[in-house]
Amino acid sequence: MDGILPVYKPQGMTSHDVVNQLRKILHTKKIGHAGTLDPNVDGVLPLAIGKGTKVIEFLHAAGKTYVGAVTMGFSTTTEDLDGDVVAYQPMTAPLKLGKVEAAMKTLEGEIIQIPPMYSAVKVNGRRLYDYARAGEYVERPKRQATIYEFKRTSPLTYDRQFGLMTFTFRAKVSKGTYIRTLAVDVGKRLGYPAVMSRLTRQTAGGYSLQETHTIADIKQRFDRQGTLGEWLLPIDSALQNYPAISLSDAQWATVKDGVGFSETLYPAHVARLRVYHQGQLKSIHTWSDEKQRYRPYRTFSIE
Repeated sequence: MDGILPVYKPQGMTSHDVVNQLRKILHTKKIGHAGTLDPNVDGVLPLAIGKGTKVIEFLHAAGKTYVGAVTMGFSTTTEDLDGDVVAYQPMTAPLKLGKVEAAMKTLEGEIIQIPPMYSAVKVNGRRLYDYARAGEYVERPKRQATIYEFKRTSPLTYDRQFGLMTFTFRAKVSKGTYIRTLAVDVGKRLGYPAVMSRLTRQTAGGYSLQETHTIADIKQRFDRQGTLGEWLLPIDSALQNYPAISLSDAQWATVKDGVGFSETLYPAHVARLRVYHQGQLKSIHTWSDEKQRYRPYRTFSIE
């Protein structure tokens, strides 16, 4: 069983919970996921099964799209609704739309983020959330992220009783981006504490929410049929952003031994190239300036 299975992760489960359940349902240990989702976040969780685990890094590189909500007027230890409130600054009136959108615009492009204390980032061999739970302070490493899009998708909703303002958004981001921190940062730019009050991942690894299957549906199908059928997508569905080349029998007979091939077969020097033989994905090659030829980067089959 080799391929990619886009799964819908519900709220209340960790990404590892999903992997563990699918290992039991599908009777295989070789399953990995592409991009951790916090327990309070739902949405797309691509699972790589069997040889599909060889393309997890490419699933990560594809970027992700989220829809969610920002609530301004208070902040928490976790930057979302799960943590303890650490600041409360009620708003006496809602902000102007233009001001909010201008603040969001400043966060588009290449930015530097400081990961939340309640995150899985490791510092000196320990997860940040371990330091946070122990009440220990540690300097958090800065990380670069790319925000391709950060747009408001609803009117500004003002809660006069509690002095809070909420709006929904859509964000298209690179791997490693913390949406919680994005919500906090837009609040800072507007002069108020803020939290991410809701989040759903709409796309990940090139797969959309509409392509996902629930754990219950997967179990029912596999128990009845003993197979996932067309639900298990081919490995190369995760690689469609990369160019491809199809080799003849004679060409493949040489290339499969790991010697690579020259630019005469593919003149454009690209970072990643899908290599096919007889309609089957065989490997991913990368151009080497040093060797002046394409070298194998990831091999799936040499048959």
